Amino acid sequence: MAKKIAKDKGIDLAQVAGSAEGGRIIKKDIENFTPAAAAAAKADAPASSEKAAAAPVIPTYVGEEKYTEKPVSQMRKVIAKRLGESLFTAPHFYLTISIDMDNAMAARTQINDVAPVKVSFNDIVIKAVALALKKHPAVNSSWGGDKIRFNEHTNIGVAMAVEDGLLVPVVRFADGKSLSHISAEVKEYGQKAKAKKLQPSDWEGSTFTVSNLGMFGIDEFTSIINSPDGAILSVGAIQQVPVVKNGAVVPGNVMKLTLGCDHRVVDGATGAQFLQTLKGFLEAPIRLLA
Repeated sequence: MAKKIAKDKGIDLAQVAGSAEGGRIIKKDIENFTPAAAAAAKADAPASSEKAAAAPVIPTYVGEEKYTEKPVSQMRKVIAKRLGESLFTAPHFYLTISIDMDNAMAARTQINDVAPVKVSFNDIVIKAVALALKKHPAVNSSWGGDKIRFNEHTNIGVAMAVEDGLLVPVVRFADGKSLSHISAEVKEYGQKAKAKKLQPSDWEGSTFTVSNLGMFGIDEFTSIINSPDGAILSVGAIQQVPVVKNGAVVPGNVMKLTLGCDHRVVDGATGAQFLQTLKGFLEAPIRLLA
């Protein structure tokens, strides 16, 4: 019946969409057929039949998970135990200050022209720290549970990396030693550390610690306090940066120092005042020689 009607009307059955089961064309489909709808359906057909864009081919890479293990050295065990106790027992807080190192750089050049032992910037920092601690004894202190010890002597621990970890030999009574004396002592400790000849007596008795990663290009960092000290100073690299002097932007040499404090013995204002004093010594290094 549908065929006959389509033939009488001149309709191409291929253009008619069947609505009966299995897509069969019935009389109603012929009667409702319009050429415009057929053209639109034909126009849409290519778009709907287009294949989806092919997904990119991801190459297969077969890796192998592997690792090595080695026993923990006795030194590493001690370091882990002491630093873990310090970090989770002492409430740490940190303060950072920028130091104009132009004068210190010029002074170091002049000192090394005449000094018997070449002086490093770290030696200058150690001396400046020792003098600043004399003015701020609260930073040169340690927590004792039911009492606080305020040290009148300044024994500066100098953090040194060694093959198995970290050691902190002590420059004792650093405030009374010359820069050359401090430099010679630190160099000797460095040689002994490399040769694994440091003795426990070399790293016992610090009242404050200096850790320097500036030689690795580190701008600034924080350190875990070397217990029982009440504070530690982290020394960054001297960086050439634009600075404002006398209202003009000029090249400058700036070093960042970060003070880590045990909040049980050092308050924020106390730590800030210590850093201000330390900044004064480093920016006017002639005071280190007085």
